Amino acid sequence: MIWAECKEIWTQGPKEYLFELWNMLDFGMLAIFAASFIARFMAFWHASKAQSIIDANDTLKDLTKVTLGDNVKYYNLARIKWDPSDPQIISEGLYAIAVVLSFSRIAYILPANESFGPLQISLGRTVKDIFKFMVIFIMVFVAFMIGMFNLYSYYIGAKQNEAFTTVEESFKTLFWAIFGLSEVKSVVINYNHKFIENIGYVLYGVYNVTMVIVLLNMLIAMINSSFQEIEDDADVEWKFARAKLWFSYFEEGRTLPVPFNLVPSPKSLLYLLLKFKKWMSDLVQGHKKGFQEDAEMNKKIMKRLIKRYVLQAQIDKESDEVNEGELKEIKQDISSLRYELLEEKSQNTEDLAELIRKLGER
Repeated sequence: MIWAECKEIWTQGPKEYLFELWNMLDFGMLAIFAASFIARFMAFWHASKAQSIIDANDTLKDLTKVTLGDNVKYYNLARIKWDPSDPQIISEGLYAIAVVLSFSRIAYILPANESFGPLQISLGRTVKDIFKFMVIFIMVFVAFMIGMFNLYSYYIGAKQNEAFTTVEESFKTLFWAIFGLSEVKSVVINYNHKFIENIGYVLYGVYNVTMVIVLLNMLIAMINSSFQEIEDDADVEWKFARAKLWFSYFEEGRTLPVPFNLVPSPKSLLYLLLKFKKWMSDLVQGHKKGFQEDAEMNKKIMKRLIKRYVLQAQIDKESDEVNEGELKEIKQDISSLRYELLEEKSQNTEDLAELIRKLGER
C-alpha cells in the first residue's frame, strides 16, 4: 500500500493528491503503521542485542547471581516493569490507532450502494458540523477546566478524590461529566471552606447546564438539519457521490491490487521502455515536450474544468433556491398589488360613471 500511495503521489502530484481527503487519511494511516512497525523492530533489536550479550558470556547464564548493566537488565524484565515510553508499548498503541483508521477506509466505497450512500454523505456532513461545533465547545471547556483547576489546585490530598487538583484531572472530570460519569462529590472539600465549595458547586452546575443541555442539544439540532437536507435531495446527492467514485477509478493508476503491485506489471515495463526511448530521443534531438506531458496537462485541465462546472452548478442551485421568507414576501407583494389594482379600477369606474352622467345631462 505504501508503494501504491507513492505511485499515486508521483502520477497526480502533491497538490492534487492532498486535495482529496481520503488520500490524507491513507497517508496518515500508513504513516502510523510504519511508525508502529519501526518501534516494534527497535524493541526487538534491543532485546536481541541484550540476549546476544548474555549468550556470549558463560558467566551470565544464571541471571540471579550476576549484576547486569542497565542496557541488558532492562530487556530481561517482566512487562509490568517496563518504562511507559518503551518502544513495544508505543508500537502497540500506534498499531491500535492505525487499525481503527484502516476500518474507516471502508466508507470510501459506500456511495456505490443506494442504501448506504446517503448515510455516508450524511455522516460526512455531520463531521463538518461537529468541527464547527468544536470551536465553541473547546472555548467553553477550556474556560471551565482552567477555572476549576485554579479553584482546587491548593487542595491536593484534601478532597474526597483527586478531581480538579491538576490540569489532567480537571480535563478528565469535565470530559466524562458530559456523559454523566463524574460525581458531584468531586467539588467537596474535607476542610470547612464552604465558600470555595459553594463556588465549585455553582461552576460545576453551570458547566453541566451549558454543555449537556445547551451545546449538546445544539449539536443534535445541527446534525438533524444536515441529515434532513440530505434526505430531501437524497437521490441527487447519492448519484453525484457515486459518479465521483466512478471517476476516481477511471483515472490512470495501478493495475494490480495490494500486495501484487510490488511485482512489476507488463504495463510498468512498457512504460519504462517508453520512457527510456523518450529519454534517448530527447538526448539526440534536444529537450522537447512530449505527448505524455501534453496528455497529463490535458487531464489536469479537464479535471479543473469539471470541478469548476460542478462547483458552479452547486452555486447556481443554491442561488436559485427560494426560502420560505422570500415566498411570504412575494405573496404579500402580490396581495398588495391586487388591492391597489382593485382600488384603482373602482376609482376609474366611478370617474367613468360621473363622466357619462355629465354627458347625459348635456
